[in-house]
Amino acid sequence: MTFGMRMNKSQRVFLSVVVVCAAVSGWGLTAQAEDSPTDAFQLIVMDPLAAPLACDCVEGYAQRKYEKLGEYLAPFIGRPVNVVFVNAIGTALEEKSAGRADLVIGKHSVVASDAKKNDLSLTPVAHLTGPDGKTTQTGLIVVLADDPAQKAADLAGYRIFFGPADCDEKSAAPMKLLRESGVELPEDVETCPACSDAAVKILELGPEVRSAAVISSYAKPLLEGCGTVKKGDLRVVGESDKVPFITAFVNEDLSASEREKVMAGLNEVQYDIQMLIALESKVGFVPVDRADDEPDVAKKKN
Repeated sequence: MTFGMRMNKSQRVFLSVVVVCAAVSGWGLTAQAEDSPTDAFQLIVMDPLAAPLACDCVEGYAQRKYEKLGEYLAPFIGRPVNVVFVNAIGTALEEKSAGRADLVIGKHSVVASDAKKNDLSLTPVAHLTGPDGKTTQTGLIVVLADDPAQKAADLAGYRIFFGPADCDEKSAAPMKLLRESGVELPEDVETCPACSDAAVKILELGPEVRSAAVISSYAKPLLEGCGTVKKGDLRVVGESDKVPFITAFVNEDLSASEREKVMAGLNEVQYDIQMLIALESKVGFVPVDRADDEPDVAKKKN
């Protein structure tokens, strides 16, 4: 499986502009949200496929409109919903959500890790299905297209760039795959904060250095669409076990009644075609106890 040449100067400039534009649009949306009533229900969005947190390089992909979900949930909850887009819960608590996190939606492992850092009691209640109906993601181990490696077991001695420890699909899951394939991991694991950083790293190292990168399965179209890589530059030699992807967490400090209202609203999304389109979802939210494709990677890292 091959995909995505390294970026030339003009492509890098273009990508930078896209990122800045995405960030600016995110600030605009959150600024509007901050003007909402002080008793508003606080919805924190950390989904990397949300429009303000992604680029619009791929038409119809990674442009989820969670502000519409906020409007949709308000009648169920009985009060306005303040929607903020951030990469970390702490940022929202300090600057955007009045110090509260009533509902948080994002990558399962990232939200769980962030909740612990901020001493929050958040409970996962539902997974958001993707356009394919799945609620999971995987980690893809990629090498240069002409690299001799054909499978994960061939990566012994390679420099492998993983993702942050709180991203299971780029850390725990691919590490498990490599260990099971007989590949010994170095004591000091090299990491890159983003999939694009890891991909660019092995492109810059070139064929002289045997290297591999771990990227999230959802990021593959974005790497190609944004010009980070061109189709045929990289090749997948391994795919990790599935791990949960986008998950909705409710704050345990909410009353049982309010939690039920939130769940009722999330459940109704499946019947609203406009909401499914806005969230780029096949069947909306699936309760965690009924989600298909349950992950088979250990939650704790060895």
